[in-house]
Amino acid sequence: MGEEKRLGAVVGLAQGMAAAHTPHESWRAAAQGACGALDGSFAALSVWERELGRLRVLVNVGERRADEEEFPEAEAYPVHQFPEITEFLHERWAGGQGANAWVETAEGTAAGTPGYFHQRVAALRRRGRGCCVVAPVVLHGRAWGELYVARPAGAPVFGHDDADFATVLAAVIAAGLAQTERLEEARRLAFTDALTGLANRRAVDVKLEEAVERHRTDGVVVSLVMCDLNGLKRVNDTLGHAVGDRLLERFGGVLSLCGAMVPGALAARLGGDEFCLLAVGPPADEVVKAADELCRRAQELELGEGVACGVASTGDPIGPVRSARRLFRLADAAQYRAKAERAGRPVVAGREGPEDAVVRLADEAPADRALRGERRRFRGRRH
Repeated sequence: MGEEKRLGAVVGLAQGMAAAHTPHESWRAAAQGACGALDGSFAALSVWERELGRLRVLVNVGERRADEEEFPEAEAYPVHQFPEITEFLHERWAGGQGANAWVETAEGTAAGTPGYFHQRVAALRRRGRGCCVVAPVVLHGRAWGELYVARPAGAPVFGHDDADFATVLAAVIAAGLAQTERLEEARRLAFTDALTGLANRRAVDVKLEEAVERHRTDGVVVSLVMCDLNGLKRVNDTLGHAVGDRLLERFGGVLSLCGAMVPGALAARLGGDEFCLLAVGPPADEVVKAADELCRRAQELELGEGVACGVASTGDPIGPVRSARRLFRLADAAQYRAKAERAGRPVVAGREGPEDAVVRLADEAPADRALRGERRRFRGRRH
């Protein structure tokens, strides 16, 4: 490959990773770009999980064998089977050399001590490949993982120029991974409550819209638990906001714990003393059970005065739910009733029969609520 084509391949790889919206897309773009740039038939990107002592494959692209999934969930190899990532590389760095790529063939060792790369040789033979080039990916000054590109048996063997080019590609991939990390951190901060570490209102809005759409199209059960932590104003006024923040943090931990009772539930702080749980899929009774446990545990919080908890679920007789706003209003009305009645258990919308007061209150027009003296401002997305 000429210099111009290689430059174009580098630019294409960088652009592909820059256009990725998720880590998975970034990994795929990295492997596909490198595979094409090196005229390979297969490529993989792996990460070194130091705490587990293994190389875990993130993505496989190209001509995959039956045991090679695109995004494998459990394809990992003990790092002692590939000691070059911990020994060979570090020896080179200690000698002032860079973390350069190397070539291996199905015929046997291409570099280092005889037998040093025997696992790679065996893998090449087992999968009918003739050669591979392995390039360390160095991120933040340390070995992050590796790029692996292979050619089939009978194809030209990778040369020294290919190994040098693979080293360049690995550096481009490292830069792309660093950018992905920064974007993921920005997204995490955008959807995370800084005080409690729970999801924030923005995250709930996005997830609830998606969940209600799934309910409309597939009938998936969507449940929302609205919580209002009692006693926060008293704590802030008498003991200070620092103590109030600790109460919020402790309740956030309790909410997370109870949310774990419902598979996949999202625990969030909406703002101030308002929290919620969003569950997509599990039956309404499972969510109510978790809300009941939440009320019990909240009552035991030091300095707190329990929690007012309301539940609304499409699994209950609450009428059609065509918008996220309506489910919010229903859960909010149930929570308001729990607070007004100082209920020690959650109030569940729709479980009092056809004339359920919570459903009626949530569905009233604003003017009707004003006539009844209802000054509660229902939360929910404004359209």
